[in-house]
Amino acid sequence: MTGLPPQTHTLPLAERVARGQALRKQCARKSQAEWKAPTSRRDPIDILIEQGKTRLRHLLPIRYARMQASPFAFFRGSAAVMAADLAAMPASGLAVQAAGDCHCLNFGGFATPERRLVFDINDFDETAVAPWEWDLKRLATSFVVATLGGVDRQVGLDLAQTVARAYRETMALLAGVPVLDAWYRARTLESEEAAQAIGIDERSVKKASDALNHAPVLIAIKHSDGSVPRIKDEPPLVYHPPADAAAEFRASVDTMLADYATSLTPERRTLLERYRLADAAYKVVGVGAVGTMCGVLLMVSGESETLNLQFKEATRSVLEPYAGPSPYAHSGERVVRGQRLLQAAGDILLGYATGPTGRQIYMRQLRDAKIKPRLETMSPGSFRRYAAACGEVLARAHARTADAAVLSAYLGKATLFDEAIRDFAAAYARQTEQDHASLLQAIKTGRLPCAPEKA
Repeated sequence: MTGLPPQTHTLPLAERVARGQALRKQCARKSQAEWKAPTSRRDPIDILIEQGKTRLRHLLPIRYARMQASPFAFFRGSAAVMAADLAAMPASGLAVQAAGDCHCLNFGGFATPERRLVFDINDFDETAVAPWEWDLKRLATSFVVATLGGVDRQVGLDLAQTVARAYRETMALLAGVPVLDAWYRARTLESEEAAQAIGIDERSVKKASDALNHAPVLIAIKHSDGSVPRIKDEPPLVYHPPADAAAEFRASVDTMLADYATSLTPERRTLLERYRLADAAYKVVGVGAVGTMCGVLLMVSGESETLNLQFKEATRSVLEPYAGPSPYAHSGERVVRGQRLLQAAGDILLGYATGPTGRQIYMRQLRDAKIKPRLETMSPGSFRRYAAACGEVLARAHARTADAAVLSAYLGKATLFDEAIRDFAAAYARQTEQDHASLLQAIKTGRLPCAPEKA
């Protein structure tokens, strides 16, 4: 399943609808509700340990410390566990460019190249060609797990069904939209009303909008030599290599930047050349990414305007063992190609390279008017709107590589499919609670290392 699905939009609509309805024979919509851990299910802790073998060992205690915080924190860091489980579940056989780690905190707002604020998927570390159901089931389940302990369990189940309904209804809408209109479709965040409709805090949108209307930040050079600005260390999360490794690190970053530039189009390479590298440091990010090599670059112009770039290690997608290997030899290219396929508008400086110690990385702007959802402060109404917006955006993203008419014909017009996804999410949320308990036990017995983040 490594290649993109064939584009069937040139076929008569009746034939495309028939294809979608035929998928129900391969995978009945009711069967999408199924989840029961098989007796042969792999130990989730074994999967995490195996994944950790290719990661930076000194960061693994931070990874597991973050994952122990709650079932949702475990869920965020265990995409590999769920991928193994989803691969054993019924699927219709229709592939898309999947986001791969599609949970409710991997959506948010950011600025497009046209300096408009949009709401979209914003994490593609695990993107791969895979069954569309895998993204949707992970997204719906994430809302159930994210609300565990905070509200009545039924609220989480309603959110999961809301995700599925929005996905189904959006896919039906896209099936009737002209091809170009569907391709350009984006969810904008350009007003307080738009933010409210998505469930996003209006103050966050205003702050991001204000940032777009101000001049680039000017750095103040206040160091002893009076010339070189420097990223501030905040160990263990932001740190420079030790002094005896600094020269080698700087040389590898210079090489990485040159390699990265070749992945950009000529006009974007020209823009990059208007900045010079002032400093670079390692930076620990997220939950699922902890242990991979990540860092930040401080770029400055001659007038001390700043450009902050982030580099992140790209490893093999957790979906690849089950969906098939990536057609790209470079995992950074896999991420970049997948992101460009899924997002309605992306970062103009998104590119890839080989980074320090030979690890494959991708690079992007560190902050570009980013808007992060705050689940902990969302009202029930905002949560429902947010769940619907995520389902809508996921359908739009999937429709960029699959045929919305085919998918919509499979999904149907009734609530049967929505309820099946809700029931799956309920069952898999219980599984996540059990797996989180296994993590806590593994930490308690010393099977997994765990350490607080403070120095």
